Amino acid sequence: MYNEEEYLQLSGIQHFTFCRRQWALAYIELQWAENVRTVEGRLLHEKAHTITAREKRGDVMISRAMPVSSRVLGLSGECDIVEFHRSEGGISLHGYEGTYTVIPVEYKRGKPKTSHADLLQLAAQAICLEEMLCCDIPRGYLYYGETRHREAVELTEQLREEVRTVTGEMHDYFARRYTPRVKWSKSCNACSLKDICLPVLGKKRSVQKYMEVHIREEHGADD
Repeated sequence: MYNEEEYLQLSGIQHFTFCRRQWALAYIELQWAENVRTVEGRLLHEKAHTITAREKRGDVMISRAMPVSSRVLGLSGECDIVEFHRSEGGISLHGYEGTYTVIPVEYKRGKPKTSHADLLQLAAQAICLEEMLCCDIPRGYLYYGETRHREAVELTEQLREEVRTVTGEMHDYFARRYTPRVKWSKSCNACSLKDICLPVLGKKRSVQKYMEVHIREEHGADD
């Protein structure tokens, strides 16, 4: 169990999964920069939150920008949308008749990714909601701005275990104030912290090797 002052930002799971160095620069060293992708993502979340914080549509109650936290994971943050569907065997909600099942919905720019970053963030939200509301959440949804379509996500035990592993690493890094060294990849080109991180430094050895080979080839041609 973590104390409240030890909580990390839930949204950091996505950054940590994308790149541990990016997460450390943003959440430990408090360095951040915007690019087109981050602005688009922020605007999409703001759009999801600007409508009435709570509304009812038939048998569905919708809560927007709902604060959540977990003492087990040591995380706190917000869910873009939490839907409460009236059904038997659910939980009771103050001020509402009947019982409801809980379904988190996370908004993302772009389209579905090959990594687990979005899945882990949604699963972490579900774990927080389960702890707060004393319920079980078997699935949630990811809504992508580019496709304008919801993707159903089964919140399996394997996915939950991955969340626990990742958050444990995050707390370890934060406690040690540890920022990993540069490790260049193609993903660096899309990162808003590229000019702060300077990932090209991680390619130093390959550049040196290239120059050595190039020089040898020139000398060989001269001979």
